[in-house]
Amino acid sequence: LEEAYQIDLLSDSLDPEKLLQCPYDKNHQIRACRFPYHLIKCRKNHPDVASKLATCPFNARHQVPRAEISHHISSCDDRSCIEQDVVNQTRSLRQETLAESTWQCPPCDEDWDKDLWEQTSTPFVWGTTHYSDNNSPASNIVTEHKNNLASGMRVPKSLPYVLPWKNSKIVLLFSLC
Repeated sequence: LEEAYQIDLLSDSLDPEKLLQCPYDKNHQIRACRFPYHLIKCRKNHPDVASKLATCPFNARHQVPRAEISHHISSCDDRSCIEQDVVNQTRSLRQETLAESTWQCPPCDEDWDKDLWEQTSTPFVWGTTHYSDNNSPASNIVTEHKNNLASGMRVPKSLPYVLPWKNSKIVLLFSLC
């Protein structure tokens, strides 16, 4: 019984429209492409049969009697595919480890904290432009604030406390004078 079932499952990978017999209900004939979904559904509907069957660790489509699972595992055709994948992953992991181990961190010439303390520019103020009369960083900078907004517009005194998309009220950021 298991060998006939195994042969059907091997050939279904070539033809997704091939009809397969459900291991839970012998009256069910399911297309191969839908078979995994049907197994899940039918397992829930037939818990008595499900308790007598075991799932192959190499292919979840293989449902075999619990007494025969060790024999199935030793002879399952999908085992070689899984084992080959494991070997390939192990080889690629070793190659990645070797590639990563030769990399060295380049020396860092930057000190962002030092740059922050040495920075002489004035803070950004929204809607204004700073003009400096003297470009020397050591001298006191005299700035003139110029408003770039169109006439009739003013900078808001504060930002709204409630975000407009979180409240049904409309909050205006600008008001006309």
